[in-house]
Amino acid sequence: MTDAHSKVYCIIGNPVRHSMSPHVHNAAFSERGINAVYVAFEVEDVEKAVRGIRALGIGGASVTIPHKLSVMPQLDEIDEVAQMIGAVNTIVNEDGRLFGLNTDGPGAVKAIKDAGIELEGRNVAMIGSGGAARAVGFALAATENVADITVLGIVRDELSRLAGELGEKTGATARGIMLEEQKEAAKKAVEEAGLVINASPMGMHPHENETPVPAEWVTPDTAVLDVVYTPLETRFLKEVKAKGCRTVQGVEMFLNQAVLQFERWTRESAPVELMRRIVIENLEAK
Repeated sequence: MTDAHSKVYCIIGNPVRHSMSPHVHNAAFSERGINAVYVAFEVEDVEKAVRGIRALGIGGASVTIPHKLSVMPQLDEIDEVAQMIGAVNTIVNEDGRLFGLNTDGPGAVKAIKDAGIELEGRNVAMIGSGGAARAVGFALAATENVADITVLGIVRDELSRLAGELGEKTGATARGIMLEEQKEAAKKAVEEAGLVINASPMGMHPHENETPVPAEWVTPDTAVLDVVYTPLETRFLKEVKAKGCRTVQGVEMFLNQAVLQFERWTRESAPVELMRRIVIENLEAK
């Protein structure tokens, strides 16, 4: 129950009416007995919105499309990994000083580790070169001792930029392969990978029959993360799981980015199982 002492948190973006975040965070606040409320603000002018966060003393905010990049100049300090990614999805208000970070990539890394998958020394093959790929790629390259990262994509300039920046900004061994033009090289990269990540929208509703690469390319001892969470288990994950691969659903990445937000805002452990149940219930209801 909220009152005049309730701390306010929010999500800013456009659109946001579909967001699951208010359900997830409000349930978590209630479970932990925290006097706080999380609301959604549909925002067009991000500069004015950030001034509002300062003026109203809002404790923190989630940032979603289309403001993850444009919000950055409005903040006082930005986490190093978020700077590398070039996007912020979380704002923390620390006594009037606004700190920006990105929990998308770290959320993916946490999901992989929570599944018992060892990242040390693994070759990574990541399909996709857009925003999700940047978040996951930089989180892996900057914080984990993976062997190398091969980015497989279909947009030449975007692919080249991501592969180049991964190497330049983190010192990681990274390269890019055009999926449609270099199929043999792409197939070899996937076959030799210890971790395959689909960071593209391939397989997302309403295109559930699509897979980012043929499941035949993936060897049985390879771990696989698919960032797509609608459906909860993609065709790609079903097919590689049938081969014996250890798999991680995209819902775990979404869950863990919210878990990391909650813990950064409140300095308390998140009720992870409750948050997972709320996320899955909301997805199944759609």
